[in-house]
Amino acid sequence: MAERFRKQVGNKFQFLAEGVLAGGVPHHSFHVFGVYPWVGLLGNDRMTKHALTVLDRCRVRWGKVIAAHGDQTTVESRPLGWDGRLLSLGEPATETARLALDGTMLAGDIGPGDWVALHWDWVCDKLTDRQLRALRTYTMRHLDMVNHRVDHPGPVAILG
Repeated sequence: MAERFRKQVGNKFQFLAEGVLAGGVPHHSFHVFGVYPWVGLLGNDRMTKHALTVLDRCRVRWGKVIAAHGDQTTVESRPLGWDGRLLSLGEPATETARLALDGTMLAGDIGPGDWVALHWDWVCDKLTDRQLRALRTYTMRHLDMVNHRVDHPGPVAILG
């Protein structure tokens, strides 16, 4: 992290490093919740809704396939929420995700009842039970870290 971010944030680097000391581990959810600058825009009244959408789409999340139709699928997942102080997972909601574009697929053989990994608007892969548990565990670990274990959530301290 020091090599990648110290020059960009200067003397505020310790705020980003706090997340590592609070239990952050090398997982995409740590980057999204603890490093990604969009987190710092959550306190900005004009940007909160857009920032939350970007964070929700960027995090690798899990969802259960409801229906697959052509190049798209309907998936039930839990969107990211923000109450003005804490990030959390909301109630399950349906979304449409891309299975393929011009014949290119990231995951094959997806059908109703399958658990899948989603990133932005793509279905990235079908998840095994073990992968699903790990994705949930790391997501919750890093939400807990940014909500309760750091005094200065890095991006909020830098941008907020």
